[in-house]
Amino acid sequence: MTQPQLKLGTRGSPLALVQANMVRDALCTAHGWDIGAIEIVPIKTTGDRVQDVALAEIGGKALWTKELDRALLSGEVDFAVHSMKDVETARPVEIAIAAMLPRADVRDRLIGAPSIASLRQGAVIGTSSPRRVAQLKRMRPDFETVLFRGNVDTRLAKVAAGEVDASMLAAAGLDRLGRPDVGVGIETDVMLPAPAQGAVGIEARAGDATILGWLAAIDHEATHLCVLVERALLAALVADCHSPVAALAVIDDGTVFIRAELFAEDGSAHVTGEMRGAVDDGTLSERLAADLLARAPESVRRLFSA
Repeated sequence: MTQPQLKLGTRGSPLALVQANMVRDALCTAHGWDIGAIEIVPIKTTGDRVQDVALAEIGGKALWTKELDRALLSGEVDFAVHSMKDVETARPVEIAIAAMLPRADVRDRLIGAPSIASLRQGAVIGTSSPRRVAQLKRMRPDFETVLFRGNVDTRLAKVAAGEVDASMLAAAGLDRLGRPDVGVGIETDVMLPAPAQGAVGIEARAGDATILGWLAAIDHEATHLCVLVERALLAALVADCHSPVAALAVIDDGTVFIRAELFAEDGSAHVTGEMRGAVDDGTLSERLAADLLARAPESVRRLFSA
């Protein structure tokens, strides 16, 4: 059987490489290709190089994607893999989100303590996520938060060295790295996750029908739908990397059910909402965004530009 010779672009972090291997293996299995049909091409991104500044201050989520976008559009790679929570809401029209793997555990995990309640008064929490900062401070205004960047091993090492009392990481990433027992899962009714957390997406050139057709074979429809609904909420809110927003959509009894929360940066105010709609309801996210902003305190609403 003749098989293609394809190049898959990815970031070079240990987690990104694991996810790239997941995509390669899924494609080869779906199409009966040998593993050598797909070459994994690590590409260094600005987000990987700059570790001492919050991404929101130097370009936001595009720092994870722009080098991969460039490689994809130039033909250096044929498709690219991303953690979908790190992909900016507005994407180049020449690039299509072609497929998503089945979503993993969407929860956050607390690293360094058995529970949030058990942390000492004034505990120092390391995180680079405005959402996590706001959620933690809403629960415990006494917490101090400090910028925490780097890959999973770097963050775990900092906690182990006592640089902070605790940190938070996505459960999906820890599971994919073979560390399911690290940290304590925080249920979604306590901390709603970031939009698209736990989802791995694959992008290709929008006009490349052959590649798009191959990728369609590994697309997990329910994950793709729910992540697009969450991303549409971000778009409707005109949220950016500074905007503390949490959201989770699920398929429930043949409908889409989405919950969301918006926060003030310091967690001192927030608004929650939920909505249900048909799977083909293209207005669901816009309606939820409008409802949230209509009820949000000014300290929350000013962080969004809708």
